[in-house]
Amino acid sequence: MQPLSPRRKWRAITVATLVLVPAFWSLMAGLVALATDEADRSDPGIDPAAAVAFGLALIPFVFIVLAFMSEHPRAPGAVLRAMGLSLLVGVMVTSLVGDPVTGVVAGVGAGGAAALRRDDDPAIRPRVLAVVVAALYTLVLVQLAGGIALLPAPIFPFTALGVADHLAERRRERERLSSAA
Repeated sequence: MQPLSPRRKWRAITVATLVLVPAFWSLMAGLVALATDEADRSDPGIDPAAAVAFGLALIPFVFIVLAFMSEHPRAPGAVLRAMGLSLLVGVMVTSLVGDPVTGVVAGVGAGGAAALRRDDDPAIRPRVLAVVVAALYTLVLVQLAGGIALLPAPIFPFTALGVADHLAERRRERERLSSAA
């Protein structure tokens, strides 16, 4: 199998992020609506359960897009692993920090690490660090900026994975050149 070109990898990340954005915002709108009283809502017509259900229903499609567009050799299995990791990590991080925005970013990032094809590097450490950095950045942003952090948050998980892969590839290339010299 040929290595995945950076252009194809970033195309997969971009399209998966575009699918994630409405899922993320719908999920957050539903969670905010659930947390507010009926009398306090500015729009009483919003159905919190429907918004959360719509957001959660789109998440598997995010991983499907990411796995198939990145040409993962075992895409269906990668999607299932991604969904399980997303749920596990998302629930754990949300319960640990008490912030659903950070939990969703961490969960989706962990799922994306499983769904996005890895070419020749069996090490998962750069991707794990990328998910941790994206989650910590989101946590700090939510604490400092509040609700405005909901706008850029869906961009963080997959972008962090792409940057981590790129940096790991550059490091491997430098090591290869230095060992050849």
